[in-house]
Amino acid sequence: MKQILEKENIENLIYEIRGKQVMLDSDVARLFGYETKYLNRQVSRNIERFPENYCFKLTHEEYILLRCQNVTSKNETRGGRQYLPYVFTEYGITMLSGLLKSNIAVKMSLKIVDTFIKMKKYISNNLIQQNYYNDMIIRHDSEIKKLGYKLRLKK
Repeated sequence: MKQILEKENIENLIYEIRGKQVMLDSDVARLFGYETKYLNRQVSRNIERFPENYCFKLTHEEYILLRCQNVTSKNETRGGRQYLPYVFTEYGITMLSGLLKSNIAVKMSLKIVDTFIKMKKYISNNLIQQNYYNDMIIRHDSEIKKLGYKLRLKK
């Protein structure tokens, strides 16, 4: 596998769109060692393998918002992207690696799926921790207010 692909920070290529963690077709294609148009052609030819929880096309508004987040304000015309991009969930990436069948695609899909899983665990752990702190604050709100009142009186 190329050294460039191994050094790629996959976490930076994962976005949350429609409440799902996804990767852009162009990023997946680059990581898999394919051209984006070839990858999308394979998806179009096998669209029945890609329900919406695996893959979906961005709306124009979602694409504009994503471009703004990535500070790429240039309109892509004349040689650039002509169609709205597909985005893939971890399931779609696994399906793609089975369709493309290259060694790089298989190895990279394993790395990508592992990254999706790590990110979900991280988010889940942070939510659990935040819920714990929120519950503690709610339960002890009156004691916190009394303590604050006592501290003000001592001044």
